[in-house]
Amino acid sequence: MAEYNTIRPTAGIRSAAIDEGLRTHMNKVYGTMSVGMLITFAVAWAIGSNDQLLSIFRDPATLQPNILGWIAMFLPLGMVFGFGAVMRRASAAGARLFFFAFAAAMGLSLAYVFAAFTGVSIAQTFLVTSIAFAGLSLYGYTTKKDISGWGSFLIMGVIGLLVAMVINWFLQSPALMYAISMIGVLIFAGLTAYDTQQIKTEYIAHAAHGDQEWLEKSGIHGALNLYLDFINMFQFLLMFLGQQE
Repeated sequence: MAEYNTIRPTAGIRSAAIDEGLRTHMNKVYGTMSVGMLITFAVAWAIGSNDQLLSIFRDPATLQPNILGWIAMFLPLGMVFGFGAVMRRASAAGARLFFFAFAAAMGLSLAYVFAAFTGVSIAQTFLVTSIAFAGLSLYGYTTKKDISGWGSFLIMGVIGLLVAMVINWFLQSPALMYAISMIGVLIFAGLTAYDTQQIKTEYIAHAAHGDQEWLEKSGIHGALNLYLDFINMFQFLLMFLGQQE
């Protein structure tokens, strides 16, 4: 009985330490994500609301992207693919800096939003996205249900979504674009809950190891995933709620 009483408080203290560490970890994840969002929208607004800056990235006659415009459009995609290598080779501080650079590049690619849609509709869509994101992320964090099985289904959905978007690039079908937007909102809503639970699960699984550098990088990677969920949900919702200039 004495041995049992000795172990039980120790286990309780360890559990409390993990709970406190998890809260701190999640705060860092959301904090990093939030800074990235601020950088993205600041860059997008600065360029998209300035015709002189925007003209650098598109042809003045057709208003279609020029070479710089295409580079700006695909730069975030290239940086996402390179994020894994950065996570392996760079320090946590270096990985965080790369994430903020990626957020700025994403802002560059989203500058068209401030040129094409009214400021009021952008603000309304951002508010709706924020409320939806908060609720979905809270669900992923608090639910006792294991939703890890959603992962493969949702990733397959993202791949199918990309294929449909490429096809519609040539078809230019409004009906297909509407369907893509609706499905896209649902997919990234699911990914928001899934990614939140994955961040929590990974922390609990590795917290006892005491590898602070790994935990820092894991938090940055989690911030990237949640950031992408928010940005994509925002863009697809804008197709429904956005009013063009």
